[in-house]
Amino acid sequence: MTYPVLQDKVALVTGAGMGMGAATAKLFAAAGAQVAVADFNAEAGAKTVAEIEAGGGSACYVNVDVSRADQVAGMVEAVVARFGRLDVAVNNAAITPDTNPLAELDEDYWDKLMSINLKGVALSLKYELRQLLAQNEGGSIINISSVRGFRPQANAAAYVAAKHGVVGLTKTAAMENGSRNIRVNCVAPGAIDTPMLQASLARRGQTEEDFAPRLSLLDRVGRAEEVAQASLWLASDLSSYVTGSTIHVDAGYTSS
Repeated sequence: MTYPVLQDKVALVTGAGMGMGAATAKLFAAAGAQVAVADFNAEAGAKTVAEIEAGGGSACYVNVDVSRADQVAGMVEAVVARFGRLDVAVNNAAITPDTNPLAELDEDYWDKLMSINLKGVALSLKYELRQLLAQNEGGSIINISSVRGFRPQANAAAYVAAKHGVVGLTKTAAMENGSRNIRVNCVAPGAIDTPMLQASLARRGQTEEDFAPRLSLLDRVGRAEEVAQASLWLASDLSSYVTGSTIHVDAGYTSS
């Protein structure tokens, strides 16, 4: 059962076309929020919106490339034009990890990954914070990092560096905006069953059965909805005294 902890709130979720982003958008809608589903993939984004509306929720789709400042600014403007304000944002958009050792660094993929997984979060924060500051009524922003922001992985230098950077951005934004009642926190998922994880496993020639026991004390991969629940708590007033923090949704991986 989902309680209406986001009733009358407007939420923006990037990368909401599939995986953790889609699960988060749908859960937020079930919790009473009007949800802007932002994604580069129009077909996937429209599917999430349709599923929300089929469940009785309110949502709209916003096309965005989070690596481009003009599109990120336009994304926030579109949300406000549609719903009148912004209260909550989840910066989730990301692409799959790189697969080369540093000695064989793929510079083109490094630049692409950094532009989305790190710069995209920074740009999203910039324009979301501007809107929340202008409203002067506080708000909550959740950035999606990864266990790789705390424990590195070989052959994924760009992804590891970007996810470490997301944690740093979260702490900085929390420090700069706490006095205006804007809370900024981070969720660090572990092995979660998403299209990104499946694509990463395929690229590495691994199976879920081989992978899960090494990244989970529960010997299973997580569900996207389990990550969404953590974001929901941080988005709601139930976490009103929490900022600059990271919730690890990783079945104990970073504690072992």
